[in-house]
Amino acid sequence: MKKMALKSRIALFRRLALALPEAVESSHMNHPDFRLNNQIFATLSAQEKGCGVLKLTLDQQSAFIADQPHIFSPVQGGWGRMGMTFLHLDQADEPIMAGALKTAYHNLREKQSQKQSQKKSPKKSQAKSQPISKPKSTQSARPAKTTRRPLQ
Repeated sequence: MKKMALKSRIALFRRLALALPEAVESSHMNHPDFRLNNQIFATLSAQEKGCGVLKLTLDQQSAFIADQPHIFSPVQGGWGRMGMTFLHLDQADEPIMAGALKTAYHNLREKQSQKQSQKKSPKKSQAKSQPISKPKSTQSARPAKTTRRPLQ
């Protein structure tokens, strides 16, 4: 891909990512990334290779790659096995790029809203559900002393 064309594809990826509600650009290890509430959903860490990177579920990653193998591929190593997926910028048109970014964004938004709802309605602690016990005796709760034997 020519340098000017790559720059315009990177700019498009950035514009589409930042068009998502409350998305902000930040950086991690000197690479641009896109976040929602300080959590990453996409990066341009492979922009020198002509790729954006999306944080997808493993099922989504498999489906995207099966449907459009010339556009999507797993990131190498462990990151790819966790759903990090290359989007080949020179192969993706704007609707595909926008849809893929929205998918990664909505995954994170859903995860964050689930965490938020768990904070609002915490599970009752076990201490509250246990019956009140009788007062313990005044003896120590420590176990009796044991004699240690050397290992043979």
